[in-house]
Amino acid sequence: MRSVDEMFLWNCWYAAAWEHELEGGVKLARTFLEKPVVIYQGDSGDYVALDDRCCHRAAPLSMGRVEGDCIRCMYHGMKYGPDGVCIEIPGQDTIGPNHRVRRYPIVSKGNLLWIWMGDPELADPDEIHDFAPLSDSNWRGFEKESYLHYDANWLLIVDNLADFSHLAFVHTNTLGGSEDYAFVTHPEVDKHDDGFSIVRWSRNDAPAPYHLKVNPDAPAKVDRRNTVRMHTPGLFFMETLFAPVGWNADGDDFEGVKQYRNCQYMTPETRTTTHFFWNYLHNYRLDDPAVSASLQASLLEGFMEDKVIIEAQQKLLEMEDPFAPRGLAGDVSLAHFRRVWEGMIRTERETYPGVERKVGNPLL
Repeated sequence: MRSVDEMFLWNCWYAAAWEHELEGGVKLARTFLEKPVVIYQGDSGDYVALDDRCCHRAAPLSMGRVEGDCIRCMYHGMKYGPDGVCIEIPGQDTIGPNHRVRRYPIVSKGNLLWIWMGDPELADPDEIHDFAPLSDSNWRGFEKESYLHYDANWLLIVDNLADFSHLAFVHTNTLGGSEDYAFVTHPEVDKHDDGFSIVRWSRNDAPAPYHLKVNPDAPAKVDRRNTVRMHTPGLFFMETLFAPVGWNADGDDFEGVKQYRNCQYMTPETRTTTHFFWNYLHNYRLDDPAVSASLQASLLEGFMEDKVIIEAQQKLLEMEDPFAPRGLAGDVSLAHFRRVWEGMIRTERETYPGVERKVGNPLL
């Protein structure tokens, strides 16, 4: 198992929570890159992300009480401002400069909260890869965006998304269709400095089962195109369309074409667990909530099929018995992504040190 120093990139934006997860005054305790964080929304409407350990005896601030934009530890009553600085200690007049917890930059874009775990001076919200359909009224997603927790390293999820031939076997009755989908040759793959993109056609093939559920009158054969863009640090965007066989993709006639937009965000919780955020949007029958509900149920069923395999992979890879993967031609995207990721980490270590995890707390 790699060390934290080898595994995590610190100076980038990570998906942290959907806005609806903070509704009703919820204090969200969530771990990112093996660091405990509490997230809450103050009375001002601003979101706050702090180290989830009171600086006194490491009691969880997520078990505390929000007061305005501040949060009070409910162990001995220390009160922290949204900058993480302690502003009140019951029964004590003096507050030292070290009576504080770390604050993490956090911003909202597209109903999603983004957190910066590295040097706060480098946190530029303009660098966030916003997914436009999330804020576009021409697209409708779920009533509430979705979250899953994986007991697996996030890179295994990236691997899964980098080669869609698995749809034919893992998702035969949900997201895939016929096994012919696995035999598509030469998908268009472009390598980028921050990830990859893929265009994958499956022509004159059976439509996916999830599509048929909301379009029972769909033809028996369609042309299907998935256009994927994967960005570091684990941001997956996809455009999917089902078109009449022979449809001219270079034209502007979209009669009979059904389209979808998919976003997935993978944020490392630890080296062996992952936060997974997702939504699936469509641009037709927007006034029919049953379409969104059906798509959400179908996609969740499909993702659970992935999850079973990926978590099983994780268990086998944690065994001491060494495993050397034998590559396939379809690995070009995932291999490139891993090279890019590891290169970014090496470059970051030249100016920003990694964080080694050692249990050395004097209270224990």
